[in-house]
Amino acid sequence: MSDEILPAITGEILTDDAALDRAGNDWGDLVHARPRLVVRPASVIDVAAVLRFAVARDIPVAARGAGHSPYGQGQAPGGIVLDMTSLPPRRTVTGEVVSVDAGARWRDVLDVTLPRGLTPPVLTDYLDVTVGGTLVIGGVGGAAHHHGVQTDTVVELEVVTGTGDVVTCSRDDDRELFDAMLGGLGQCGVITRACLRLVPAPARARRWKLYYDSLSAFLADQREVVRDGRFDYVEGQPLPVEGTWRYMIEAVAYYTPPASPDEETLLNSLSFLDAETSDTTYFDFLNRVAEAETLLRAEGSWFHPHPWIDTFLPDSAVEQVVTGTLAATGEAELGALGLILLYPVRADRLKTPLFKVPDGELVWLFSLLRTGSPVDPLHNARLVGLNVDLYRKVSALGGKAYPSTAVPRSTAEWREHFGSSWPLLAEAKARYSPKNLLNPGQGLRLPE
Repeated sequence: MSDEILPAITGEILTDDAALDRAGNDWGDLVHARPRLVVRPASVIDVAAVLRFAVARDIPVAARGAGHSPYGQGQAPGGIVLDMTSLPPRRTVTGEVVSVDAGARWRDVLDVTLPRGLTPPVLTDYLDVTVGGTLVIGGVGGAAHHHGVQTDTVVELEVVTGTGDVVTCSRDDDRELFDAMLGGLGQCGVITRACLRLVPAPARARRWKLYYDSLSAFLADQREVVRDGRFDYVEGQPLPVEGTWRYMIEAVAYYTPPASPDEETLLNSLSFLDAETSDTTYFDFLNRVAEAETLLRAEGSWFHPHPWIDTFLPDSAVEQVVTGTLAATGEAELGALGLILLYPVRADRLKTPLFKVPDGELVWLFSLLRTGSPVDPLHNARLVGLNVDLYRKVSALGGKAYPSTAVPRSTAEWREHFGSSWPLLAEAKARYSPKNLLNPGQGLRLPE
């Protein structure tokens, strides 16, 4: 395979070592598998041409956005990587719907919606991941207990299937493909455009950081505020403090002056020990990770390996799993700059068929965002091993691992993950991408 025999496209075809090395790595810096080509498509026509070329020759193809995967999910060993960030911007707001190219970052979406007084209802904490990249796995954030995950806000998709056909799909048209693309690991096609539902954007965000010494009290207060919906955004973190753990709820109320949050009512009945309050513009709150990114890039740890694991725990098991995991987690297991997330989501808000969580009213996101070593691969392998152990423990208790996780998974494990929804994905994959060539880094391959 060489660029001379590829079909004529208007985008770029890259074969230099620097481009191949970049495409053979990702945020996790744990899996390194170079493709033979990187294609920067200039249109949906380019994407379709590349996929038709690849399927005729049994060449694997991966769609790559920001490259934020932790374990090679966006890599195509010896194949073609499509750099979706090269698609020309197609970003328009019509009524309360925004249409964007799949390579747009979420901050790009806000750039076109906020001037109209509108916003996506759910945003990831980090705004520099791409729309297409999050829609194939779910897209979780602190507003999910109100609005579901990002896939729940999708109105329409433009998709190039694994056979190279361009299809516009929605809940009303080509529903099988629409449902298979959202949370479907990119197994049936490549998203090139998405239309997303919007809601009115507030002007400001008031944030409370509420601190606890008791895990039980921390969990109980999160249950209460998520059930009654008093805050617009809720996340939580266990924090290592002098050999023990403290717990923090991050609770946010959005508002537009002259209205303002009623702090007494919002904090009433909660059992926190200490509180910190801050007030910012809505965008500055959404963009709060940018300052930390600048610091981490400057001191270098942004570029270290990231053996992250994200899981969803059933409410009945959350205290057991968290207590056991924290007891075995110190700086060596988390990294000096690692982070743990722990917060509940109302399961009845989750409508995407392939976004799988445990049974029950509340499900808990439990994430260990570990930072690995840039010089010790054995240490990083140990961290991945800890992820595998946690994954197995969570699965045995009825929990699920979020797709974007540093855990190797087989087709059999994916089948167990999707459970009753497995036929939806398997049948759509057999129809729209029968040669198993798309996004091989997910480890999901059906018999041909």
